Amino acid sequence: MKSLVGATARNLALIALLGPAFAAAQDAPPDSLSPYVVTATRTRAAANTVGSAFEAIDADDSARRQLPLLQEALGGVPGAPVAASGAPGAVASLFLRGSNSNQALFLVDGIRFNDPNTDYAVALGGASPGAGDALEVVRGPQSTLYGADAIGGVVSLAARRGAGPAGGEVSFETGTFGTWQGAVNAQAGDAREAWSFSASGGHTDNQRANNALDRANYSLRVDRTLSDAVAVGGTWRGFLERFGDPGDRYTDDPDNRDRESNQLATVFADFGRGTVLASHAVLGAQDRRYESDNPGPDGDQVTVVKNRRAVLDWQTTWAPEAAQRLTAGVTGEVNRTVNNGFGDIDRRERLWAVFAEEEWSPAAGLHLTGGLRHDDFDTFGGATTGRVTAAWLADGSQLKLRSSYGTGFRAPGFLDLYGQSAFYVGNPNLRPETARGWDAGADYYLADRRGTLSASWFRTDLSDLITYDFNVFPSTVFNVERARTSGVELAGKFDLPGRTKIRLAYTYLDAENLSEQSRLLRRPRHSGSLDVWREFAGGFSCGAGAVFAADRQDVDAATYLTVDAPSFTVVRVYGAWQATPRLALKARVENLFNRKYEPVNGYPALGAAAYGGVEWKF
Repeated sequence: MKSLVGATARNLALIALLGPAFAAAQDAPPDSLSPYVVTATRTRAAANTVGSAFEAIDADDSARRQLPLLQEALGGVPGAPVAASGAPGAVASLFLRGSNSNQALFLVDGIRFNDPNTDYAVALGGASPGAGDALEVVRGPQSTLYGADAIGGVVSLAARRGAGPAGGEVSFETGTFGTWQGAVNAQAGDAREAWSFSASGGHTDNQRANNALDRANYSLRVDRTLSDAVAVGGTWRGFLERFGDPGDRYTDDPDNRDRESNQLATVFADFGRGTVLASHAVLGAQDRRYESDNPGPDGDQVTVVKNRRAVLDWQTTWAPEAAQRLTAGVTGEVNRTVNNGFGDIDRRERLWAVFAEEEWSPAAGLHLTGGLRHDDFDTFGGATTGRVTAAWLADGSQLKLRSSYGTGFRAPGFLDLYGQSAFYVGNPNLRPETARGWDAGADYYLADRRGTLSASWFRTDLSDLITYDFNVFPSTVFNVERARTSGVELAGKFDLPGRTKIRLAYTYLDAENLSEQSRLLRRPRHSGSLDVWREFAGGFSCGAGAVFAADRQDVDAATYLTVDAPSFTVVRVYGAWQATPRLALKARVENLFNRKYEPVNGYPALGAAAYGGVEWKF
């Protein structure tokens, strides 16, 4: 523990030392630095005008660091600890700013990917983002823009429009634990039409018996410009997984198998592009089938969950002048879940929502937003949420000050409302879980796109949390619990002279169950990551990274008692040789020092593993 605290202190000291050193070297304004972010406002906005705390994860940066899985890409985001129940392919949960794992919303290609009945945990455990994907994480309550379940924040994964001459790359990798995986990416585009495609997949035995993973991901986007005012397109994305699930290390189930197919497609249209009035409409559908096959002495117990969703999302933006922009829209959704397992669910839900957000810049460098949304469900009723943000970047300054306040909610699921079994009954009188959250922070932009330093202070109060009551028979659920999460997030991205890149993040988190006067489980009080990479002459490059988590509590998988979970620090190294402009050889070692650790109690992570691969551009 002392060593981890020391490592935390060293990381914070590194942030403190690097900031002034880089600041002294700056001699240019930061306007050229600012990338654009979409998820924070539902419209394309420069990063230095946004009042929300967000992270845009660059696909090229993830590829350079050789991070094949989506959960690994999210691991470097402050305030976003991921807890995986074992090796790659096992379910993984995201605790954005300490919120529950079911209080984070995933958007995929512009539409909702999860809800209280449709889980993201299997996909997060084994899915890979494509080379053409844009990945953004916005932290804090976001229900005003996106509706239910966005209490902790929103993770958005979207296929980007193809650009430039036709080209792409093919890669293949093999290594420890019988692992092999490959990927292909291609794209092209001009002002009239564009397309992009990516696919990846592979196999690994993992380390335990009955723990093999077979997976495949694919994504396609096509775009066509019909006129100066009309553009249309579509996306199709799929995730397939077959996973041997041995359970915890006390169970070691020898033959349980899980399978998932998750398909999502959209068609979209943009009207009035580049004008005062512009609209964006998305029609989407999702089809998910999850199956768990658990053979036993009395025969196979097969649990099947089927989720289907249809979505219409239409927003219109009115920008009468450069300093003002109003975005308003409607969302309609129908979803159905059939689950023959616990609760015996066969239900349908309809939702209509209206929302509006005003973006206003009353003075140079000052950017304000304010919004409202109302969601109406035909199951439990409605919820109204609001959000305001402010960002100030003085003229010629490289320091942005920002703050936000918002409310959010999580809808009760079908199991909560209507579930039935011999020992459980749902509660149709449930209210949605609610949250109020604020943050304040600063972003320091280094000139010439050499990086950023960010700090955020946040707090979220949660009420009406749904919890089980086992003191009645049959057991049921009620809105009785309250919780609070608060903390500090620090992050730095630096591109140094000599082609050196540094990425670091640290989060201090207090997550409390106020009703029971206890800590929320699986939320590390200290967590963070560090990655350093350098390119050398002759096409050689190498890097090293580390993640750590300290001071956390969990449930013992054998006794079900609350225990202090051991802290851990895991180190990785990676390198590449660009042999020709088209051919690259890559290698990486994960868990370099073969650290034995469990992100979730009873579910061991992989030991040391080495991988090597080849990449060819065409």
